[in-house]
Amino acid sequence: MTKVTKDSLVKGTLILTVAALVARFLGVFQRIPLVHLLHEEGMKSYVIAFNLYSVLLVVATAGIPSALSKMVAEKRAIGRPHEAQRIYRAAIWFAVVAGAVMTILLYVFAPIYAESISQGGPDATLATRAIAPAMLLFPLIAIMRGYFQGRQNMMPNGISQVVEQIFRLIVSITLAFFLLDISLGWGVAGASFGGVVGGAAALAVMLYYAVKLKRADAQEQKQPAVSQAAAEEIGAARSNDHPVELLRYRDIYRSLLRLSIPIVIFSVTVTLVYLIDTSMIIPLLQDAIGTSEASRLVGILGGRAQPLAGIPIILAIALSQSVVPIISAAYSRKDLKQVGQQTTRVLQLAILSGLPAVLMISIAARPLDYFLFGLEDSAFGMAHGPAMISLLTAGAMFQIVMQTSGAVLMGMGRMKPLMAHVGVGIAIKLLGSFLLGQWFGIYGIIISTGLCFIAMSWLNIRTLRKEVSFTILGRRFGGLIVTILVIGVLGFAAEWLTHTYVLPTPWFRLNQGIQAVLICGFTVALYPVMLMLTRVVTKDDVKSFPSPVQKLIAKASGLLKRS
Repeated sequence: MTKVTKDSLVKGTLILTVAALVARFLGVFQRIPLVHLLHEEGMKSYVIAFNLYSVLLVVATAGIPSALSKMVAEKRAIGRPHEAQRIYRAAIWFAVVAGAVMTILLYVFAPIYAESISQGGPDATLATRAIAPAMLLFPLIAIMRGYFQGRQNMMPNGISQVVEQIFRLIVSITLAFFLLDISLGWGVAGASFGGVVGGAAALAVMLYYAVKLKRADAQEQKQPAVSQAAAEEIGAARSNDHPVELLRYRDIYRSLLRLSIPIVIFSVTVTLVYLIDTSMIIPLLQDAIGTSEASRLVGILGGRAQPLAGIPIILAIALSQSVVPIISAAYSRKDLKQVGQQTTRVLQLAILSGLPAVLMISIAARPLDYFLFGLEDSAFGMAHGPAMISLLTAGAMFQIVMQTSGAVLMGMGRMKPLMAHVGVGIAIKLLGSFLLGQWFGIYGIIISTGLCFIAMSWLNIRTLRKEVSFTILGRRFGGLIVTILVIGVLGFAAEWLTHTYVLPTPWFRLNQGIQAVLICGFTVALYPVMLMLTRVVTKDDVKSFPSPVQKLIAKASGLLKRS
């Protein structure tokens, strides 16, 4: 890989990571006022609608943008920009049709899912139908993002994500506040409709950049700067190829779908697992704890636990996006040694970078929950809400491994076993929810989510070991376990002490915020110290880390030597 390619990859990954972090923060921040406005009963209807919408959105968009970016990049690399544009136009038409079909399906079948399957009631139906028009917009946005990615321009993608979340946040809260005067159902529908306005704002950003890019391309054509080799390739393409035959829309769609369907199946896994949770909690638990309490659990899980548990995986997702082309290039050259080295690095970095966030949120779940969202509406919720957040976040560690190992398999083109692993994981999730839910209630359902990710991670790694030689942590795994145990014991002890004794103000919410800052700071500060004391991280490992991480570890090492 050339230096230019590496720089572009790092820059693109950085833009997407920062945008994802900001968007995720805004998404969590949006839930805070919504929890106060809609309470757990309203949040139940909101998350039922949102999770179903998320699954359909992934089905309608995931995979196609990645396949499009690959095809566009290839065509432009060999000097065929007109073919790249035709592929882009074909994908746009696909997005328009897919969006219309998905919108109609979501609107028409909303009562069947929201009321008959999830038993969320009429409010859930109203919320689902309110967000349905967003399906008209997001397939088109996804296609445009894929095209810009193929042009190695990540800025429009990052900015559109942030703008989308800003508009979603403002409109959702505003509409929920005013429409609650009509009814709770209308308030929930207003919160859902914020997603439509956010989509419109994101589309406006993408259209602005599309017009800007079109003008730049037109200016470039007026002053062509094509190398002789590229010119020869273009001439050969125009004289010998038959673009009308080779670039029929039918052929383009066949190529797009062949590349994208496996990506869709893998990408939908997490969203589908969350959808299963919000769909099964009420039917499984209402006989044991009552429909009202089961409905509140859906609100707590979807409105509080799932947003917080999604924070640690952000970097893993960015790493997954960046490692696929690296692995693909090395595997196509049959350079299995390079594939093994990159697999080792990406898995190590994903685990070591995701673990502190998992520990921080799991340990500080109680003050984070009470500070960000406030107290639950019931004694049952107060007793179980923080534990639900902690347990679901702990399971996110295996989701990180699943995501990164699956990305390596994608880079190697090993899509069939990856799809089989998804099927096994979903089967374990369903079976585990039925069995463990009867024995352990909501905790059994959350444990089954962790078992799903554990199974997929193990299957992915087993398949990888058949292809290449790599090590995740090797003998240092024991040191990592010691690190987790020490931080867990000290962290939960510190959490209990702060919860009991650190009450500096007369305001409960502010006290919880102070406690959350202390516990999170303590956990994050202790993590690099323990990694060095247990020799989990060596100097050679540090050299392969991104420069910001290297600087952080160097500072921690300096402090440790001076102490």
